[in-house]
Amino acid sequence: MITWCFLVESQGIKCRRRRIFGTMNYLDFEEPIMTLREQLDQAKEIQDKNDLDMATTVEELEVKIQEVIQEIYSKLTPWQRVQVSRHPDRPYTLDYIQALTDGDFLELHGDRTVKDDKAMVGGLGELDGRPVMFIGQQKGINTKMRQYRNFGMANPEGYRKALRLMKLAEKFNIPVVTLIDTPGAYPGLEAEERGQGEAIARNLLEMCQLQVPIVCMVIGEGASGGALGIGIGDKVFMMENTWYSVISPESCSSILWRSWDFKMQAAEALKLTGEDMKGLGLVDDIVPEPLGGAHANREETFATVKNLLITELDKLQKLNADKRVNSRLRKFSNMGVVAG
Repeated sequence: MITWCFLVESQGIKCRRRRIFGTMNYLDFEEPIMTLREQLDQAKEIQDKNDLDMATTVEELEVKIQEVIQEIYSKLTPWQRVQVSRHPDRPYTLDYIQALTDGDFLELHGDRTVKDDKAMVGGLGELDGRPVMFIGQQKGINTKMRQYRNFGMANPEGYRKALRLMKLAEKFNIPVVTLIDTPGAYPGLEAEERGQGEAIARNLLEMCQLQVPIVCMVIGEGASGGALGIGIGDKVFMMENTWYSVISPESCSSILWRSWDFKMQAAEALKLTGEDMKGLGLVDDIVPEPLGGAHANREETFATVKNLLITELDKLQKLNADKRVNSRLRKFSNMGVVAG
């Protein structure tokens, strides 16, 4: 059996990767699960090579693994949920779109002004027989793809592409679904020169007034204005192990304590989990994930999201457009505290 172990850095998160009949990634707090699965693989190998009956041992280990996963994931801290949201095996936007549309998806490119931003993807797909405009940030699955997708950090042309697609959907009365997964809008000098702030602000204004149904879902990271730039909708959902905040825990820790070492305290203080956001009235509901996270059972995750989107779009499309827009405006206007 070939086994090796090394540490990789993925967006500030340490993941322990071990190769046993394939590649599996584990976060630091998942080490007990990794150890048990290694024992399970060893037991199965001994059984196959030596023709021994290890059925009882295998069954006991499988039960133990499920118990440990249940114990760990039933009491995740906010920082651990941040880690799960960045898990390298977690499905990204295009994974969801391909599953939701059964591959019936036509990607559209470009903002018609500067260029096509690879960090922001969008296009037309068919969801349960109805056309839908899908839009979302896309990350990469390896170093080369992460660079190609700019780590999911969109430039102004990405947000302008998203707006172009939304207006196209409005023209043909097609509902919009946005999938949010970004560490933030790209903060580079060239992005600021091309109007990053204006592009995001324009999206907020236009999405508030868009005449077609909009459903937004945080599927990974939901950081700052980069997330909010495609996050104004009639319904806003968060996957169970995601986060949504004005700033990442690491950046918050760097500002307040001049060090990343306090990111766990920052995650607690930011109230960034789905439960926190729902309690504050900033999202409508939390979408449950399979035990072990969305990556643990992709088919179940995709089925849950698909059923939810179909149900919500059915409800929203029955409403009058003006009533829907007014309700959307009231919803976001009531958020926060207005002084004076």
